[in-house]
Amino acid sequence: MKRSPAFSKLAALTLLAALPFAASAADGLSYNFVQGNYVRTNTDAGDADGWGLNGSVAVHPNVHLFGSYANQKVDGTSTDFDQWRVGVGYNKAFSPKADFVANVAYDKYDAGGGVDFDGYSIEGGVRAALAPKFEGYAMLGYEDGNQFDGDVYGRLGAQVKFNQNWGVAADVKVANGGDTQWMVGPRLTW
Repeated sequence: MKRSPAFSKLAALTLLAALPFAASAADGLSYNFVQGNYVRTNTDAGDADGWGLNGSVAVHPNVHLFGSYANQKVDGTSTDFDQWRVGVGYNKAFSPKADFVANVAYDKYDAGGGVDFDGYSIEGGVRAALAPKFEGYAMLGYEDGNQFDGDVYGRLGAQVKFNQNWGVAADVKVANGGDTQWMVGPRLTW
């Protein structure tokens, strides 16, 4: 699959331009991070695993941009697929340790050979600093696209913080019907 160098440069410039902004979030929460992941997907049609990257940058006290990329290989085959997600989120503290979060994203799945799906997702939920070194979130979402029917999903996530900048984060997404995708990996927060 051929990647556009212009897209990569634009994404890098966007991240650099947004670095000076700080998020106005609940105490202990930051919307500025980058994370590497091991990713696993389990569906009735088959299972897959691989690697991924995701991140978020605050561009306003209550607005953040986010994105993710994952490449997974379907178990028992030579087929792999790319999964992209880019979007904008709104965060608003409703207590000293918790934020309401709403996200809207463009989603793309590409298995090559003309097999690709474009869509969108919206989700809302709560993210909270549950302890000085532990945070978590719970989201309820809906996704729809040009090649798949709309589906409701739930996402749960958590991060254990080693210090102000480093931690390990995990996320699990469960779609209506039982399909799951989970990821875990190191996170750098600033």
